[in-house]
Amino acid sequence: MAHLIMSLRAVNHRLTSLPVQQLPAIAASLAASISECGELLSAPQSQRMGRTDSDHAVQVHKLVTRLSSLLQDRSFEGRWTAVVLIKAVVEAGQWEILRGSEPFVRGLMGILNKPDPTSTKTMAVITLTRIFHLTYQYPTLVREITTPSLPGFVTSTLNLVSVKPPSEPTRRLKPNSPFLEVVLCAYSELIARHPTIFRPFTAQIHSVLQALVGSKSASHSQSVVDISEQLFIALHHCAPKNTGGEEWKNACRMTITSIHATANHVLRAVVEQWESVDPSLRQQLGHSINYSSEVGSPNADALGLTGWRGLDSGVDRLLMLLRMLSTFLKTATATTVSIPVGSILDLTARLMSVTVPSDAGGVQANPSISRTEREHLLTELPRIHAACMRLLRTLVNTLETAALPIAQTILEQTLWVFRAEKFNKKIRASVYNLIHVLISRIGPSMTKKNVSSLNDIVRTSCTDILPQDAETSTKDSTSDSKGKSKTNVNAINADSFLNPNLKQSRQLINPSSSSEFPRLARAAATLLPAILTNLRTEYLAPPLRAEIDRTIIMTSSKDAMFASVLNPFPAARGRGANISIVPFLARSYASEMDVEALIRPRMPVLTNTNAIGQYVAPEDDEEEEEEIIDPASASETLPESTGLLQQSTTPNLQALVDSKLSAITTTTTSLSKRTYTEDPATQTQQPLISSNTSTNPGGVQIKKARVESTVSTSPLGQSEPVSSTTTIQSSSFKEDTSMLDVDVDAVASSSSGPVTAGQSSVSQVQTATQPLVMDEDSDDEMPTLNIEPDTDEEEEE
Repeated sequence: MAHLIMSLRAVNHRLTSLPVQQLPAIAASLAASISECGELLSAPQSQRMGRTDSDHAVQVHKLVTRLSSLLQDRSFEGRWTAVVLIKAVVEAGQWEILRGSEPFVRGLMGILNKPDPTSTKTMAVITLTRIFHLTYQYPTLVREITTPSLPGFVTSTLNLVSVKPPSEPTRRLKPNSPFLEVVLCAYSELIARHPTIFRPFTAQIHSVLQALVGSKSASHSQSVVDISEQLFIALHHCAPKNTGGEEWKNACRMTITSIHATANHVLRAVVEQWESVDPSLRQQLGHSINYSSEVGSPNADALGLTGWRGLDSGVDRLLMLLRMLSTFLKTATATTVSIPVGSILDLTARLMSVTVPSDAGGVQANPSISRTEREHLLTELPRIHAACMRLLRTLVNTLETAALPIAQTILEQTLWVFRAEKFNKKIRASVYNLIHVLISRIGPSMTKKNVSSLNDIVRTSCTDILPQDAETSTKDSTSDSKGKSKTNVNAINADSFLNPNLKQSRQLINPSSSSEFPRLARAAATLLPAILTNLRTEYLAPPLRAEIDRTIIMTSSKDAMFASVLNPFPAARGRGANISIVPFLARSYASEMDVEALIRPRMPVLTNTNAIGQYVAPEDDEEEEEEIIDPASASETLPESTGLLQQSTTPNLQALVDSKLSAITTTTTSLSKRTYTEDPATQTQQPLISSNTSTNPGGVQIKKARVESTVSTSPLGQSEPVSSTTTIQSSSFKEDTSMLDVDVDAVASSSSGPVTAGQSSVSQVQTATQPLVMDEDSDDEMPTLNIEPDTDEEEEE
């Protein structure tokens, strides 16, 4: 905290050593230094009076004393510097400074009644508003500081912006008052926190606001008009106890009545096909209108607003009242209120039932009104309808899920306007925003018929997202020109031949291009993800879904691509495989983390074993080498019953294939282990070389493998493995028997396997040249032949 003491000491030194006329130039840097000392200024008094920090309280007291003296200074520079630094000290010190800020409040209130510059008074209003705002969370400070000072603050600020005649309870607004905006902002911030203090001033504030609400004067900026409308709605907080909700409802109904009264004059050029569902409203609006005079309302309306004259002023008044009605729905209230939903929908139904006709005979004109006024009204209708759709969007946002009963009515009113006025960009943008909000609430519950009614809106939104292609326009114009029989030579632009790019550049500058209207393109781009996410995908027509996917691919919209991937089009019978746009998403946003998580999820594999969370040793990726069987060692593993000089026969390849085919078709045993046995009594050696082709039991003709046999002439009694006795052309055999799915490698390995040691070469010669005939009386029996290899099938592969 030592550096804070140094900063605060430097501030005090500069405030006391420099002349007062030079302080405004360094007021900003001093306020920044004071804000950095917030930890020191907001520390309790007991912590600042430590043994090592005895200078803390001295510096804080010195700063507060200096600011109080500057606030009473005779020069404008000193008072202006004091107002700026007091705001910084109060915000940094919080309760420790606020509890002693009563001298500051008295000094600032005095500045409002002095002939100080505008900047000083403006900063005084801002500083007092900030002090009253910060004391709201401390009831003790509210009772000691805010409650005694706030009435005087309201009176002083009202005198800055208006004049009160002695004999009238209302006030008249001063023209070109520089304090108007800051005073209205202060009221709108404090009126909800201290309604009882503002209650005696409600009539005076209301009279000031009546001259501002809906004003089109050049002396009042749009921000002043907006804040006056918000303050006009916030006046219901000042109603007596437990009547705030009823006051809000009455003000809302009076606004609706004012809109209807204004619409009576604005829409007089056409014959309306609307009738209110409210009998009381029909009686109020049943008065006659003077069609001979200029359109306008000379009298004040239900809200006390002044009259207007001219169709442009009437449309502006109508738009202002619709905007204020939307503000009623958006403004927070202190108590529970009843929203007149039926009256609002009745109002929008009236205004949106009058649409721009497709031809001159599409609207029923009032014969008492001139054609000029009627055409002027038709040009202003899109503005009125856009304001109505903003009102409906605010209503849906306010009601949220409670808007389900009125969703169908809102959808129908929106479709009325869209079908008639979709040529207007503001209408399309307003429709997109309203449909987006509407389907976000009721999309999953919409029927197929309701979804089909949105097809035209979705197609138009796809067109608004993409800019017009110059080449397409050029081709269309070329095809149109070819279709004509003759072309006017005088109408041809010769410059287009000299500069062909001129025409393309002009076509690129198209009013429907999305780059020139970002609000429309943004509304359309946010509608497509909402359509894919909230509507049932099976209700969307396949051509429409294809157009949506094509549009989002061309625009590379990340949100829309995610919506399309996460909501795929369901599979249907008789339709091809579904197509996903995941490759386009991965190519457009390859470096995005959410795309990476979608394509390659890192979720661990879930198993239902007890080894979860335990350490598992990594498996060796190296394949085990196959064991090579030596003939000598293999002979040792044979059974003892085989004997040493027992004769062995070379199996016939055709017999093996036939036996395997029969086993495939007649048995249901596993294909990995197959054993073929022959009866010793009927076992007969067949010739080794047979015909090239034969027919299997299944009727399939197969080609026999070519076999080469060589005879070994080793001496009698000498053991020698016959490894090259039979050579099989396995490659050609596989090609010829591929359709039979026979494991020929296993057959070849069994037929060319090692011969048992001790066999005689003579027996080999007999086996190779003539069939073997077994003697029934012989003690040597032919062992059962197992043509399956000794090793497992997986090891051989």
